[in-house]
Amino acid sequence: MKAHLLYDARDFDWSRDARWNEQTLNQDLELDIVYRAMAAGDNFLYDIARKVVPESLTELDTILYRQAVLQDCIDHESAVRQLYVIAVQAVEAERKSFYWGLTASASSVLHSARDLVQAFIPVLRKLRDTVDQQGSVFRSAGLQRFCAMIREALSDDYFAAITVCLKELKFRHGVLISAQLGRGNKGTRYVLRKPHEREPNLLRRLFAKRSPSRTFRIADRDESGARALSELEARGIDHVANALAQSGDHIKSFFSMLRAELGFYLGCLNLRADLIARGVPLCMPVCRLSAERQHRFEALHDVSLALRMNRAPVGNDADANGKDLIVVTGANQGGKSTFLRSIGMAQVMMQAGMPVGAASFDANIASGIFTHYKREEDPSMRGGKFDEELRRMSEIVDHLQENALLLSNESFASTNEREGSAIGRQIVDALLEKRVKICLVTHLFTLASGLHENGTFPSLFLRAQRLEGGERTFRLIEARPLQTSFGEDVYRRIFGAHEGDADEAPPSAEALSGVK
Repeated sequence: MKAHLLYDARDFDWSRDARWNEQTLNQDLELDIVYRAMAAGDNFLYDIARKVVPESLTELDTILYRQAVLQDCIDHESAVRQLYVIAVQAVEAERKSFYWGLTASASSVLHSARDLVQAFIPVLRKLRDTVDQQGSVFRSAGLQRFCAMIREALSDDYFAAITVCLKELKFRHGVLISAQLGRGNKGTRYVLRKPHEREPNLLRRLFAKRSPSRTFRIADRDESGARALSELEARGIDHVANALAQSGDHIKSFFSMLRAELGFYLGCLNLRADLIARGVPLCMPVCRLSAERQHRFEALHDVSLALRMNRAPVGNDADANGKDLIVVTGANQGGKSTFLRSIGMAQVMMQAGMPVGAASFDANIASGIFTHYKREEDPSMRGGKFDEELRRMSEIVDHLQENALLLSNESFASTNEREGSAIGRQIVDALLEKRVKICLVTHLFTLASGLHENGTFPSLFLRAQRLEGGERTFRLIEARPLQTSFGEDVYRRIFGAHEGDADEAPPSAEALSGVK
């Protein structure tokens, strides 16, 4: 039996190694906050979220498959949680049983495996009963196939047969083994035989003619004889013991996989409930093929920011359909970095088959998701910040593929305007030629204006909105880049400069254009 709730025809690889940029992606997009919300205090669910979410599916059919299963979980949450509880009970039943794999004796293996399978039977019955009662409500292909498999595999005939087999494997009337004589009259081809069916009538059983046989009795103190008899018995039951042990291991593996796969969907339900309680809009995103250039959303917001607040953050609307490049400029502390993070987080969640923090979200699948954010000074002083930025960008380029998504936040801000703009323009143009989709946040006016005036690729230019009095709305509007980032506003708010203080006039906007 296979759960197959994350993939249509295969299991999830829980032992997969982390991708080379997974830690960087978690850091830049603050995904750990999302994982903890999904876990709701459960360490197991936290580990499941960290494995599944950053996987970034690239097959449209698989994403749609997960979305359909998740929608079923949303519509019938109590039934799904009941299935999860059953899977947990099975795992706990296995933990309470003696692990047969730790022993070498065939009889010990048989005894332990029999007890393990016996402990699983009540849980299997409960699973079958739950599917019979709740299974008809599911509409997704994944859960319908799962319920059909349970009904077929855990039929009444199955429970009747396994009950009889476990009873017979207790060998209360001894073990019937056949063998042949080999070279030197040594025994070979030991086979465990099914015991003869007993005559139900007691009188007939007492007076029935017995088949001729030879009996050999071992003396009570004959340790060597008893040991030899035990070895003969072990040879006869070895195959049966291994088969029963494999059956127990298969049932245990099924419930472990079922618990893990349902755990991902329970994490999605936990996250959804948390966000809805904060008044945050959620939607099931519309996925497009990676070759398309689709990117349109309404009320898109940063989910990690929403989880840190007791209210929904400001959302943004944009229509970047047909665009290869999104350039974000404008006032410092105007929400540019938050917007970039919301773009990346929505893409990650969409490609995990999850709902997205937006009123609506329509985007193409990315072959890979990469971030290039500025970092603090290297404490080891092995190189400057600019060298470190170039080194990270080079590593990203080595892994980029066509239709990837690159999120760049103030890249090359550690050098001067002219040099940073020149390098940035060369990198952007080269990646766009290779069909890489870019979302760029920058205060380098030369770079932004050059892309706006002389860009050869379809682009969308957004600017952080600033009101007349310097207030930030944290909304982005479609507008051309400005030469100032309004650093004066930050200066006045921090240092409290007053009008008429000529001796304490704030620096120019250009001088403060790099203030965050």
